[in-house]
Amino acid sequence: MRNFIDFLRSKTFLINLGLALVALFLISWLALEWLKSSTQHGELVEVPNVSKMSVMEMREAIDEANLRYEVLDSANFDPNYPRFSVIEQNPPAGNMVKENRKIYVTINPSGYKKVTVPNIVQVTQRNAASMLRAVGLDVDRVTYINELGKDMVYYARYKGKNIQPGDKLPKTSKIELICGNGSIPSQARIRSEAQ
Repeated sequence: MRNFIDFLRSKTFLINLGLALVALFLISWLALEWLKSSTQHGELVEVPNVSKMSVMEMREAIDEANLRYEVLDSANFDPNYPRFSVIEQNPPAGNMVKENRKIYVTINPSGYKKVTVPNIVQVTQRNAASMLRAVGLDVDRVTYINELGKDMVYYARYKGKNIQPGDKLPKTSKIELICGNGSIPSQARIRSEAQ
């Protein structure tokens, strides 16, 4: 044990320890300087606001800022934004990022996606409205006809044309429900009176 303590106090050990510390310091300093230069540390650019820009305008703005972009899958159609324009970006506008950073953008599609009309025939008006809302369609109005089933849906229309279960319509389309008013149809009434 005494030999080990004498070795730690020896001039040779202290010189080697000093050289090792200097070498460690130099290697650390060189590594940090290399990292600063290779990662462009301190060279930041501001993310431009590309909201509501067309794809071509967005490309130009991002190229001018020395950034890259990637288009994410389109979101649901937003009528507050022009078609095929940027509705979302990450990181947000105004953030400071390194040059060549990738900006992720979401593009507004050309219109609402199409949804399938559910089977609402022979369903009450209230349930039909719920079923339509569940798939993203709206009831514009209800028209009553002389049929025995009060508030029962007999058929539906979109823009004046009859639609069938399984038809595809743009989301948020307005549907007209044709329902019975609880009256016996006039021809059935005539037949029953004749008997």
